[in-house]
Amino acid sequence: MESFIHLRKGKTPRRVHADLDGLKDDELGRGGFTGRTANIYRRHDPTAFRAVGPLRPVDVLADQLKPSDATDANGGPLLMFSNVDCRVLLSRRHEAMPFYTRHVDGDLLCFVHQGVGLLETEFGPLGYRQGDWIYLPKACTWRQLPDSETTLLMIEATDEFRVPPPGALGRHFPFDPAQATIPEPVPIEDDGRAEYEVRLVHDGGPTTLFYQHNPIDVEGWRGDNFAFTFNIDDYNVVTSDSVHLPPTVHIFMQATGVYVMNFLPKPAEGVAGTERTPWYHRNVDYDEIAFFHGGSLYGIPMPPGLISHAPQGVHHGAPEKARERARRKFDDYQRVDWQVIAIDTRRRLTPSPEVLAPDLGQHQ
Repeated sequence: MESFIHLRKGKTPRRVHADLDGLKDDELGRGGFTGRTANIYRRHDPTAFRAVGPLRPVDVLADQLKPSDATDANGGPLLMFSNVDCRVLLSRRHEAMPFYTRHVDGDLLCFVHQGVGLLETEFGPLGYRQGDWIYLPKACTWRQLPDSETTLLMIEATDEFRVPPPGALGRHFPFDPAQATIPEPVPIEDDGRAEYEVRLVHDGGPTTLFYQHNPIDVEGWRGDNFAFTFNIDDYNVVTSDSVHLPPTVHIFMQATGVYVMNFLPKPAEGVAGTERTPWYHRNVDYDEIAFFHGGSLYGIPMPPGLISHAPQGVHHGAPEKARERARRKFDDYQRVDWQVIAIDTRRRLTPSPEVLAPDLGQHQ
């Protein structure tokens, strides 16, 4: 039962996530850090295990994966993880799509890890650059024209992506919607071809539609359902000086069973004794995917393009050596320079065979 008073048994530090005195801080919490919580203080690193069976962490480098659109203009993105609420894909396109596409099972949210280019959409042209989030409403028709090879992390929800409801900080957190780029409609003239191909991406598909005119023929639009881009440079990071904040503070957008977060550069916690790295946890109600965009953690470079999947119920977190270094170097660093995109899902994710094959095997 939830209570304002939390019980204490045995040896525990006075402050949460601080002053551990050699203990290992392991959080067993419900509802993705927002529900009932037990902080368990251990002698040993709970991530020091070897896993046998399907419920184990997966770590893979994006450049080891082979989406077909990386080598074939007619190809598509690679499915990495899926459940009934979402699909997580990777695209590495360097040639213009010779077709248009339409995701008809749900909204599409794409993060630009690398590259610049243009999307032709029914709402108008949308330029993109590294660090952009691209939002495309369910069943929106679009086409990608990269100026350079573009790596996209793609999250397709079987529901509607929404900005989280405003909390105590107000409507400009986690971001000011005025910073979003919203397109102006520009109809595209026909180029003389006999047909225009539109590929419908859906469960049980694909289906292909053939139009005798360019499908991007929109003269105008109105309403509150539209495509846009938003760059992580404009994201308003919430910080604390005395405690490392839980991941849910950094939510960018959410759909039913799917939460997308930005972990971005910020001032490091400054109160002596505060743990600056995320505590060990097994996030019992959510699977977690971390996509490492870049940066460093207290002088240790983060591998760009690393994709890490932690299934619910299985411990994960920075290894103890990294935690000890963060404590030892407390006075040497005043900022956290990481750039990590995180996806939490309420239902378990199934990794695709293409992701499991190049797994780095850190827990095998």
